[in-house]
Amino acid sequence: MIIGIPVYEKVDLLDVMGPYEMFQWISQSGPKVEVELISQTGGEVTSRDNGVTFKVDKCFDDVGQLDVLWVPGGDPSALAELMSGKDRRYVKFLTDQAGNARLVASVCEGALLLAAAGLLDGYLATTHWAFVPCLKKFPKVMVAEGHPRFVVDRNRVTGGGISSGLDEALKVIELLAGYKVAQSVQLTTQYYPDPPVAGTIPPITDCPFKW
Repeated sequence: MIIGIPVYEKVDLLDVMGPYEMFQWISQSGPKVEVELISQTGGEVTSRDNGVTFKVDKCFDDVGQLDVLWVPGGDPSALAELMSGKDRRYVKFLTDQAGNARLVASVCEGALLLAAAGLLDGYLATTHWAFVPCLKKFPKVMVAEGHPRFVVDRNRVTGGGISSGLDEALKVIELLAGYKVAQSVQLTTQYYPDPPVAGTIPPITDCPFKW
């Protein structure tokens, strides 16, 4: 089973590395899984806001059919370029892979990339709270009410903002390998969140960027 994470410059680091870590543990108590970081050209990718630089071993041309496509969010400037720039390779990769993938998933603003590829048309979906108005600009996408950590609609799984990817990754593991394997990964990663602060999500009506 191959889980592919197509990354790009200015990607959200936790959208990538948190789920990557969780997916790596599936093989400990469940089926053998390979987790692949993929980009258009391979090589190094730097996360948003002059963040961490990490190595990507495979480019789009090196990848066969993925079982799971996991699309991370990123900086709005990067999203705008991928969604409406002249280079359409990223969006094409998503559409090429989605047709035969077992699961198509996004976390945070990655839902906008799926939506731009037409892959959320007719599906219920969510995204980062600040970008819900952006997702609503796609009339064929049914946007979930409120701010769920993740939404499952058939073989589409979409997550809320950044840290939601950890909850969503566990759900994907459950869908792929069963509840007991997901529990094992939860235990191994000691994912029992108990944040020391409490806050509320503010209302927002405008999309914070254009593409």
